[in-house]
Amino acid sequence: MTRFVGIDPATKTGFVALDIDGNVLVQTELKGKGSKVPGGISTKELVSLENQLFQLLQSGDEIAIEQPAMGTQMGVTTGMIHGGLRSMIYRKNLTHNDVNPGWTKKYVGVTGWTGEPGSKRRLKDKEKKKAIGDAVKAMSGYNHKSDNVVDAYIIARIALNLYRMREYMPLLDTQPYQIEVIESILNKA
Repeated sequence: MTRFVGIDPATKTGFVALDIDGNVLVQTELKGKGSKVPGGISTKELVSLENQLFQLLQSGDEIAIEQPAMGTQMGVTTGMIHGGLRSMIYRKNLTHNDVNPGWTKKYVGVTGWTGEPGSKRRLKDKEKKKAIGDAVKAMSGYNHKSDNVVDAYIIARIALNLYRMREYMPLLDTQPYQIEVIESILNKA
């Protein structure tokens, strides 16, 4: 059975696998075990995180993984995590599609702004995560206590609809902005 996997890489990595109809098969937050390193991730934590992902991946998975956010404050840690998780995907002889973090928000109709024209302001941190969580719940009824798992759910929906579009199947998510995200990934825009 083909699963559609979304991965939101971080020190706490969101992982969601869906079936062809969008039903949740797996939803979890992965966290490396081991001694903590201030402002980063230890080798032991990184390997633990990679091993957890390796155990969850299955042959035939269709995977989408969120790219690092531009200007991240922890560039080295982010690079280590993203590179390590991509290595686990490769070791399972699988491939993945990259999802720009902006596309994750756009897929659920969140712009990152609030307010009326002329007095708009950018949503920050928890406020942005809440807007994304609320949008996902309104779109599909899905919710989870972890923001990372919610993001992974969105990314898994993207993986599922990428597959459905490539296979000329009806999409589960049909808003124009969702189709634009899918087409952007397919066209490597």
